[in-house]
Amino acid sequence: MKIAICQMKVVQGDTVQNEQRAATMIAEAAESGAELIVLPEMWKSGYDFANLAKHAEPIDGATAVFLAEQAKLHGVYLVGGSFTMQQAGKVFNTSLTFDPHGKQINAYSKLHLIGLMAEDKYLAAGTDYQAFPLGDVLASVIICYDLRFPELIRTYAVEGASILFVPAEWPVQREAHWLALLRARAIENQMFVVGANIVGQNENDQFNGNSIIFDPWGEIVAQAGTEEQILFADLALEKVAEIRRAIPVFQDRVPHRYRLS
Repeated sequence: MKIAICQMKVVQGDTVQNEQRAATMIAEAAESGAELIVLPEMWKSGYDFANLAKHAEPIDGATAVFLAEQAKLHGVYLVGGSFTMQQAGKVFNTSLTFDPHGKQINAYSKLHLIGLMAEDKYLAAGTDYQAFPLGDVLASVIICYDLRFPELIRTYAVEGASILFVPAEWPVQREAHWLALLRARAIENQMFVVGANIVGQNENDQFNGNSIIFDPWGEIVAQAGTEEQILFADLALEKVAEIRRAIPVFQDRVPHRYRLS
């Protein structure tokens, strides 16, 4: 499967410019043969905390319609990064995925909110998650800070997910953690891990991209630089089954011995 990560320069609060840029990059990726395209976290508005509630939309609102139309127009799977969604009076950081017909096939709201960025003051945490079919394989989505919680990703892997998408706004001062954690999640779960970061800055942080894809052995498939770009890669998804047969970590698990709560 040929995939593309749109490593966007996100302009905080400028939803019109960001949507136009996303549309341009999606079109370019599709024209270059991508079958699946990934956007980063909060690509529509950035972390414009003062106005997050204003930017928030219903799950079937304008941004969802835009993503569905883009997927259908270009005939691609589209992992729509994330944007602020409003439901039952709460605002969530939500990722939607669409198939090449424009049908929504997954919705995931960020489970873990980072107090360091005061997310918990502006956003509500999601409560549900599930792996979903992506052609002949199962896929999964987490968002940024979720990457630090291996229990969540292991649950996806145990359910059979072969690929994990990680849309993010990961700042440069923790860049080493970004690369190390993505690699670790790939190795321990024997799955492809696709990290889609942004570039640019806001009043608090600098974002240096380094979007990256690791294979189930922890090897780099493709890595972006520090400027806006589209990163392409071909994923040999059959490699997941091969590695899981070679080192059967899921067979050797002893979950009844783990003291988790």
